[in-house]
Amino acid sequence: MRIAFSAAEVAPYAKVGGLADVAGSLPQALAALGHDVSVHVPLHGTIDRAKHGIPAEGPARSVPYARSRTRVSYPHVARDGVRVVFVDGPRIVRARVYGAPDDAKRYALFARAVAEDLAASKDRPDVVHAHDWHAALLVPMVAGPYRRALRGAATVFTIHNLAYQGQSAADVLDVVGLPKRRVKPEAPGQLNPVARAIASADIVSTVSERYAQEILTAEFGSGLQDLLATRRDGLWGIVNGIDVGVFDPATDRHIPARYSLRDMRGKAQCKVALQKALGLAVGTAIPLFGVIGRLVEQKGIDILTPVASEILRTGAQIVVLGTGEPKYEAMWKELAARHRGTLSLTLGFDAALAQRVYAASDMFLMPSRFEPCGLGQLISFRYGTVPVVRSVGGLADTVRDADADRAGGTGFSFSEYAAAPLADAIRRAVRAYRDEARWTALRERVMRLDHSWDASARRYVEMYEAARQARRAA
Repeated sequence: MRIAFSAAEVAPYAKVGGLADVAGSLPQALAALGHDVSVHVPLHGTIDRAKHGIPAEGPARSVPYARSRTRVSYPHVARDGVRVVFVDGPRIVRARVYGAPDDAKRYALFARAVAEDLAASKDRPDVVHAHDWHAALLVPMVAGPYRRALRGAATVFTIHNLAYQGQSAADVLDVVGLPKRRVKPEAPGQLNPVARAIASADIVSTVSERYAQEILTAEFGSGLQDLLATRRDGLWGIVNGIDVGVFDPATDRHIPARYSLRDMRGKAQCKVALQKALGLAVGTAIPLFGVIGRLVEQKGIDILTPVASEILRTGAQIVVLGTGEPKYEAMWKELAARHRGTLSLTLGFDAALAQRVYAASDMFLMPSRFEPCGLGQLISFRYGTVPVVRSVGGLADTVRDADADRAGGTGFSFSEYAAAPLADAIRRAVRAYRDEARWTALRERVMRLDHSWDASARRYVEMYEAARQARRAA
């Protein structure tokens, strides 16, 4: 099949969150299966053109923009059998991936520019796959005004996080030439790109089976549960994979000592090196918890904050890398000042330091309020680091509690979103850590798990075939 991806961020060129990892790895896995894959991404100001060999110029065309037109160029590179197309134009490109005041209009134009490029290609796609709200309007465009030009290409819309829907004023529709006829539950004068993509896609998917079911409920549906219920028969959930070439303790150039299942000595060396670098007490027997991610309530920071001191009272250490809401940043600064030698806080994001935290930690904390898939637990498995998670979304699909399943458990989990159940899961994890034989077996078990993209990519191929059948039937 010819498959065309469209996303706001694609690793390694532009990365803010997990969307970039998916859009940067899944296309390569599909190409390895023999499919013809392209990816469109805006040429953000953060992208290093020289580093990635992006040409200064590319094919250009005049793209409709409301009642006028605007020039857009499409420089491209090839990476691992995938054609990566950078969409460049003065009305699209900004200094950052997100946060510009005209995000709604520029991403709407991005979607239209992608549709124009696909329609002009001599090799038109069989499937157009749009990701999250930034590319969502591409779906109704392919299904509507561009349907003839794209010869009835099937459409797939993937929801990576339903909490973000890109709502704006309906006049943004003028930019892309779509009718202003409302889609439920849009209010008068309002545009919800995600709602429009859900209503018009041949297949709607999410990034785990559990999350696909959760978003049909009021708790997780973010106001779109009734619309999603009408698409229940065409709603798929496929757990993300990870790039096992990038996340491999046997070859990772970012960590101070490499290791593998056959020789784990390097993991202890990584732990000592991180403890020294961050000013923590040094000791390989000290339980070390890693936290990497946004300090926001979606990630459970509101229930982790009140139990942090209790974690440290067990004799453990905590390493935190991330940034988020100012009030939580302030709380964790105070905690770090009060617990020097046992708690380290690094505000911001450093990809190399993240790898070192994964490698050095004994346990990885993800007490999320909701988690569509989660990549942190999958990466931690790869480094022999045992996750402690809330049993929700993709975390429930990928982590089995080691106390409930002594023979097949892969971490420690809790259900109720509250500090006390989280604290209990942490205590159970520390207790298991201090049982050397049990911990060795658990660590080896998680390192044997296969969360490469291969299996997930095959499921995506099945989904694309289903989308093509749905389009033919329509």
